[in-house]
Amino acid sequence: MKKYLSLVFLLYCFICCSQDKEKSSKTSAAAASILLADPTIFYDNGTYYLYGTTTAETPLNGNGFMVYTSSDLKKWKGPAGAQNGLVLKKGESFGTQGFWAPQLFKYNNRFHIIYTADENIAIASSDSPLGPFKNDSKVPMFASGKQIDPFVFIDEDGKKYLYHVRLTNGNRIFAAELKEDVSGIKEETLTECISGVLPWENTQNVSWAVTEGPTVLKRNGLYFMIYSANDFRNPNYAVGYATAKSPLGPWEKAAENPIISRKDIGINGVGHGDVFYDKNGKMKYVLHTHFSSSDVSPRKTGIIDLIFEGDKIKADFKSFVLLTE
Repeated sequence: MKKYLSLVFLLYCFICCSQDKEKSSKTSAAAASILLADPTIFYDNGTYYLYGTTTAETPLNGNGFMVYTSSDLKKWKGPAGAQNGLVLKKGESFGTQGFWAPQLFKYNNRFHIIYTADENIAIASSDSPLGPFKNDSKVPMFASGKQIDPFVFIDEDGKKYLYHVRLTNGNRIFAAELKEDVSGIKEETLTECISGVLPWENTQNVSWAVTEGPTVLKRNGLYFMIYSANDFRNPNYAVGYATAKSPLGPWEKAAENPIISRKDIGINGVGHGDVFYDKNGKMKYVLHTHFSSSDVSPRKTGIIDLIFEGDKIKADFKSFVLLTE
């Protein structure tokens, strides 16, 4: 009986030690990795600013938006926001939870952050990319419905467009021209752009198909929309693009989609990012991945080079790198 109890005790110790080692290993990996989902990078005056979705599993507990900074895209410091690491803090702008998918842009010599909170879109401004960003009215951009994943594109003629996702019979990407003061949209211009109807966009064949995370750029008179498809928890979350001759479409999806997927990168859940250009003018895409092959969250942040070949976008898979502090 004593031998039996001793064996049970030893087995218990072995299991506990194994679990502790696994937990320690994950904690160590998380500490080294930058854990921002739906990331965006803004370059200004020699510094790269990295923002993204934070959750309870990431530093500062998802109570707003944090920022990391870098001068070379390799060494990152942060959280570096003006409010104890945060650039936008819950309670000082619109939103009580679900601070998702920020984008930073500069307009009228002010920095603006457009973001999702409470499954709605709001905009706040600051004198610095480090914040603090505030929205004194503390109201969302839209009065009804649910909208997420905003992206502002300013065209060559100065007109501004808001690309975003509306939660209506699936996550569908819409676009509309913004008012001059970027306080809202011109409702008569609201247009549906992209929905998940292709096999790669809905690999689990769910009734609520997901297309989201739009980023828009223009080259040689042609508009390119890079977007992600599938639920972010799906290992097959992936990136594709579409083109149009007008900022409001119609959009034609690329035949070679998806252009970034787990098949290419070797990591689950790659997608929902933003295009930016480095100090040498090289086009890059910052995105997130699942934490591991078994865990979705906290999601890791990575960067990959994008290349134009004529009117097609391709990813340089050898350039992919996960970001670390």
